[in-house]
Amino acid sequence: MVVDTGDDTSSRADRRRRWPGRVFDTGVDPDPRFSLANERTFLAWIRTSLALFAAGIALEALALPIAPGLRRAAAVVLIVLGAAAPVQAWLGWLRTEAALRLGRSLPPPALAMPLGLGLVAAAGLILLGLVR
Repeated sequence: MVVDTGDDTSSRADRRRRWPGRVFDTGVDPDPRFSLANERTFLAWIRTSLALFAAGIALEALALPIAPGLRRAAAVVLIVLGAAAPVQAWLGWLRTEAALRLGRSLPPPALAMPLGLGLVAAAGLILLGLVR
């Protein structure tokens, strides 16, 4: 939170130290509770990413009764989704923080649909591999 001391130069120096400037140089500081909630959402996406990576690696590492080609395809899909989740975390944090600072409506998650479809595809590959 930037405290206005009346000295315009110190206020500008405080804002320059905050990164990314394209977010923190616009609008006004929102209630800290909202910024902290935005950070918790960012961390939830990071945890989701780790879980997707772990699921992809475990799927390939464990000797499960799944057709090998389909098991490998599902593992690759899960690992790619694990790599996409931090992108969603960062983009979501940026877009939400900017909206909070400008008093706008909160944006929807940008990559939620592709991630959801990827999970459905991975589950379909696993189920198909179990049947074969």
